[in-house]
Amino acid sequence: MIKQPPDMMLDVGGVGYELQAPMSTFYVLPEIGEQVTVFTHLQVRDDAHVLFGFINENERRMFRALLRITGVGAKMALAVLSGMDAQTFGRCIQQGDTASLVRLPGIGRKTAERLIVEMRDRLDTLMTGAVTDPNHSAVVSQNPVMDPLEDAIQALVALGYKPQEASRMVRKIDTTDVSREEIIRLALKTSLK
Repeated sequence: MIKQPPDMMLDVGGVGYELQAPMSTFYVLPEIGEQVTVFTHLQVRDDAHVLFGFINENERRMFRALLRITGVGAKMALAVLSGMDAQTFGRCIQQGDTASLVRLPGIGRKTAERLIVEMRDRLDTLMTGAVTDPNHSAVVSQNPVMDPLEDAIQALVALGYKPQEASRMVRKIDTTDVSREEIIRLALKTSLK
């Protein structure tokens, strides 16, 4: 697997698949070269077929539910799942916590309110336990050496943050001997405070 959030490349039987994934998936991916099970969603558009990957079925269900909300596209759905895990998002919806949702990139007050109204009824069916299938796995392939700091900034920009804001978020944290995934996780965590 090549990991450059939000993009990754999976080697499945010698065929490379490019996927986009939320940061919650990147946090728990195994080391390069190890096997991993990824749940996918294929989005067919006029100009491209885009494959999205999730570490568990619950995240994929949440992503699909978010896509059904008026005004929410794939980029915004990835940003939501990158900024908070599916369980935290579910709690925000149940409690009507617009303040936490507005802190996510690309989510304004009206969108947060729409998410709460439209997701509240669907939440019970979405928050069931994750299902995994151990018979389907992919092998992680080598990632070229890149600057983790720059990769983290690019990943935050891809998630909807402005380049200056992403750079400022990353530079606020101590990045000494920290992986790019951890840099992104810490940057997102500090932005929600």
